[in-house]
Amino acid sequence: MRLLFLLTLLMIAGCSVKTPEPEAIEEIVLAGGKASKWPEKLSSFGFFQKPLQALRPEKGVVAYQINAPLFSDYAFKKRFVKVPTNEPATFNERETMDFKEGTILIKNFYYPADFRKPEGKRRIIETRLLVREASQWEALTYLWTEDQEEAYFTSSGATVKATWIDDSGLKQSVDYLVPNQNQCKSCHQQKGKLVPIGPTARQLNMTEEGGQQLLRLVNQGVLDSVPNPETIPALANYHNLTESTERRARAWLEGNCAHCHRPEGPGKTSGLHLMAEVHKPLALGIGKAPVAAGKGSGGLQYDVLPGRPESSILLYRILSTDPGVMMPELGRTIVDREGAALIEQWIREMR
Repeated sequence: MRLLFLLTLLMIAGCSVKTPEPEAIEEIVLAGGKASKWPEKLSSFGFFQKPLQALRPEKGVVAYQINAPLFSDYAFKKRFVKVPTNEPATFNERETMDFKEGTILIKNFYYPADFRKPEGKRRIIETRLLVREASQWEALTYLWTEDQEEAYFTSSGATVKATWIDDSGLKQSVDYLVPNQNQCKSCHQQKGKLVPIGPTARQLNMTEEGGQQLLRLVNQGVLDSVPNPETIPALANYHNLTESTERRARAWLEGNCAHCHRPEGPGKTSGLHLMAEVHKPLALGIGKAPVAAGKGSGGLQYDVLPGRPESSILLYRILSTDPGVMMPELGRTIVDREGAALIEQWIREMR
């Protein structure tokens, strides 16, 4: 009765009683292999400090980078991982690390207002999560509001107008496509199951400010242990012009194409195997006729014709924006000009 009386006095005085905000989720609680409910708001996960748009990670949320990222219409990306307490991933030299149930991979897509000032003002478009459940991974997408204060769960995707000033000072724009859940699954498939495609040893094996990334991930509890990084294969940073054309091109192909074009991927019927470790000419499409002729081949006879990029189906499809021709089929609406130029140079230098 005393509490009711005090509340009545407050209402009479024109005051209001503020309901406490729910606490952020420390870790997703998984029951029976499924999460009981995914939060509507990205902030509910507790990944980032306030303000949310600064993307400053909370304790236990660890940043990482990869050597050869997938081109996504020139969007920048900030990657983080949160592993369950005292359950680091097991090192895997060839495939994605063996992450334990409850692990969450977090990837934020954004455009700086001016690419010459990448740490300046920016517009975050979406945040994609991959959540490790008991027997599978689950893909979730959160679409950011225009005021950049929150991101909300979406399963249907969206189209967002993005604009920026490029490195040469020119204004650019794109109708950025946020994928729906089925599109996420189509890229992240191996042997019919949804899997991560980025955090492999050769993608994570890099020198960063202050040391070696793989060793830092061990120190921060993300990985249980790693061999000497000097003994682990590493993909090239394909933007690094001091690397050879061969290494840069192979890294670009693995980062942009090999998640599908490998024996375990949905593009296996093409006969291409574009992982950087593969060196068999036919697997790379060199001198190989396409499995199916037609619109996708552009009337050309070989996937890759050495010394003749203009006669190579691989480059033809990379340069296309026709949905029935372009490769990759998803994740872009415009041409990766620098990537296409790199593949053109790679084919031209072949003998």
